[in-house]
Amino acid sequence: MELIDVFAAVVEQQSLNKASQLLNISQPALSRKIMRLEEELGVKLFKRIGKRLELTRAGEVCYEYALDQQRLERKLKEALQAFKTGVQPASIIVGASLTTLQSTLPDLITIYMREYPNTDIKAITGKTHEIVPLVKDRKVDIGLVASKIEDPALTCVPLFDDHLCLVLPDGHPYTGKTELKVHDLNELPMILFSRGTWYRVLMDEIFHRYAVHPDVKMEIDSFEAITRLVSTCNAATLLPESYLRRNLMEDNELTVRFIPELKQTKRTTSLLYTEDAVLQPSISLFIDQAVRHYQPGKPMGE
Repeated sequence: MELIDVFAAVVEQQSLNKASQLLNISQPALSRKIMRLEEELGVKLFKRIGKRLELTRAGEVCYEYALDQQRLERKLKEALQAFKTGVQPASIIVGASLTTLQSTLPDLITIYMREYPNTDIKAITGKTHEIVPLVKDRKVDIGLVASKIEDPALTCVPLFDDHLCLVLPDGHPYTGKTELKVHDLNELPMILFSRGTWYRVLMDEIFHRYAVHPDVKMEIDSFEAITRLVSTCNAATLLPESYLRRNLMEDNELTVRFIPELKQTKRTTSLLYTEDAVLQPSISLFIDQAVRHYQPGKPMGE
């Protein structure tokens, strides 16, 4: 097993003992692997506080890259599957903003692949203003963005509205409060999206409007990394409601709380495509399934 996978397992289990049981190796052997990785990288990845392990800043960065590597390995295996079966799949290229790539596209791909498992779906990520011209120039077949787009060359189909929610580790003092207001976020230790990302812009607008100054412990681009680190760091975060599935919350021991003022962060997730794109059956089916999933009973094109 790669050292980076061993490291990720320790982070996620928050314990050498639990991680050693999961990986089916002895705790001393696991400790040696972590020490070897630290020697190879030339940095300390963990600091011990009592019986608890906490990530150093270098460890946090390393964990983000570990998650990226795991995703790339999964994509490689999926890409090679077609060569095993000998069947050339139909192809769809989706251009997705960072937000939709992590919160919405996985569900849409899962739904589509259940019925059309041999389809080759590729995703290109970018900011919304970068995705729009890619759709218009047919460099991608479909665009998936967290906004409504008005452009005569494109069809824009709104799928659903979304807003930010407060996410806390189970047992956090705020989980027991009857009501929370945006001012409760003042000086609250938080993990937020990196500056420049769309959701961070929304957050900063709310913070400025209500003169709220959270204690920002980390800034990360990855939804997955944020959800996994909230409990580890005993910090709060703000995430779009559409991302907060029950299994995600339970697996990461998280609680969601709704704050009235955060409804002002509402965004509309939409599909973008050209008239020519829907002439390809696989693309037309993908769009139709997406619309039926989020708006049951609504035919495509209405």
